[in-house]
Order: sequence, then C-alpha cells, then structure tokens
Amino acid sequence: MRRQILNSPDDVVSEALEGLALAHPSLIVYRPDPGIVTRAVPARNKVGLVSGGGSGHEPLHAGFVGTGMLDVAVPGAVFASPTALQVHEGTVAADSGRGVVQIVKNYTGDVLNFQIAGELAGDDAVRTETVLVADDLATDTDEDGPGRRGTAAVLAIEKICGASAEAGADLGTVAELGRRVARNARTLSLALSAGTHPGATTPAFSLGQDEVELGVGIHGERGTGRIPFADADTLTARLVEPLVTELGLAKGSSVIAIVNGLGGTYPLELHVAARAVHRGLTGRGVTVARSLVGGYVTSLDMHGLSVTLLPADPDLLPWWDAPVRTPALTW
Repeated sequence: MRRQILNSPDDVVSEALEGLALAHPSLIVYRPDPGIVTRAVPARNKVGLVSGGGSGHEPLHAGFVGTGMLDVAVPGAVFASPTALQVHEGTVAADSGRGVVQIVKNYTGDVLNFQIAGELAGDDAVRTETVLVADDLATDTDEDGPGRRGTAAVLAIEKICGASAEAGADLGTVAELGRRVARNARTLSLALSAGTHPGATTPAFSLGQDEVELGVGIHGERGTGRIPFADADTLTARLVEPLVTELGLAKGSSVIAIVNGLGGTYPLELHVAARAVHRGLTGRGVTVARSLVGGYVTSLDMHGLSVTLLPADPDLLPWWDAPVRTPALTW
C-alpha cells in the first residue's frame, strides 16, 4: 500500500468528517447516522441548500457548509455517490419551511439518488428544486450519453446561490440563479500525475515524464488526450484558450476566474498558473473581475489544476462578494 496518513481505508471518510467537525465546532456538525454534515446552528426561514457526492474532492462539499453557502452536505464514499436515503435525510435537514435547492454534479449515481431523494422529500411536504452542474468542457460532445461532467463550477453555484438564499430569495429565484450560472460556466483541467485511491498501491493512471493528461475528471478519469509537458504559461493557455472560445469572450468581457488545484498541486504552482490565466485573459481584453485560487474541488492527491470561467454579469458580483463563513471559504 502506498504510504498515506490514515488508519483504515474503510474508515477514512467518517474519520475525516469527524475531524473536520471537531476542528470547526461553531460552524458544522457531523451526523454519522445518516452520514451528513449540517450547520452547527441551523438557519431559519430561508431556502435551504444541499449538495453532495463522492468523497475525495475535499474541501467539497462539507467544507462549504455554513453561512452564505450550503446548509447540508451529503458525502458518499470515495468517488461513490451517497445513497438516496442519505440525500433524503440531508434534504429534510436543510428545510426550514421555504423549500430546498439540491445542487447536483452531473454523474449518473448522483443524479439518480438526488432525484429519488427529491421525490421522497415531496412525500414529506418538502418542496425541492434541482440545479444540475455540467461544466466540464472536455466532455462536451455531440455523442449520446450523460453530457458534460460536473466539476469546479459547483463552487461558484454554491457560493452565488448561498448568498441569494441568505438574503431571503424564494425557492424558484435561487434555483433559477443557480441554473443560469450552471449554463454559463465552463471548466477545463489537466494533470501531471493521477491521484491514488486510499489503500491502493498505484495511481489511477500513469504518465511519462514528458506527458500531461488534458481534460481529466475529478474521479481520476483519464482525459481526452495527452499533450507534451511544457512551462506553466503554455500549459495554462491550453486550458484558457478553449474556454474563451467556448464562452465567446470578446474584448470588453469580464469573468470570474477560479484556478483550482486538484489535490497535489502546491500553492506556488497554482499562483504561477493564476498569473498566466490573468495575463492570458487581459491580453485578449477580457477583465478578470474576481478570482479565486486554491484547492477547492480536488481529486485526492492528483497533481494538476483546473480553470473555471464564468461571465461576470454585474448582478452576479454582489452575490459572489456577499459574506460567507464556512470551514473552507470565508470572507
């Protein structure tokens, strides 16, 4: 087994969630049965927000429970969807009488189990709306299938929807705001090395010294192809240029830019990449209205990064700027 700081691979998720809650007792509570993370002080008289999915992407989603973001996070096992019953319990826990927005990344298990949970919540007289996150440009094809994967744009959706809900917006307004962000945000990723599943002896895939995997997913999925290793400016341009084209960003546009580490990428590297993102965009006349740099939506210890761009419509910026206090994101 590759050396990792854990006791047992079977217990790593529950022990990590217990540790997260112990580190932030004023913000969150971990409820091992049914396996959800809630606010330490539940909100009242607001639209609830619940999200979740497989673990291994920390601090997503449990790290974003708190004022201005999620009410409840529902973590599954590593790279495995939480059960429908878990999601149902999380949905009910998020409700304070004004309904719940379920924020769901586009993976088959997550979509199915959140759908079932929404139906069960209806039986409990809890109104729900769903925001589907499908931002991964690497999986944007004309072929039949599930469509684009949900990746780091989920962070922007949770932040913007969370601020709107905190301000008192109704269920339909919060959900439509989230859907709008989901429609407009796109992400592209690359990796220099894959992550290693807890207890495994080898990474999910191997690369040569001169190879980079382009278009990787956050569950250790291989990308759409391999490109030669190059300097930071060149590699970052391979992410930014397709995003600019896809979003139709012209001179005078402005964006929210998220430069996200995939788990094993050092902050020095991420800020070098952020510099390249800023220069690449401003060189095209695109303003970076807001930016966020760090490891927020990871893939275990994958050495890589993703870039997410979201057009910075003037009415979105106040929601992005609104106060937030969670274990992983505070301003």
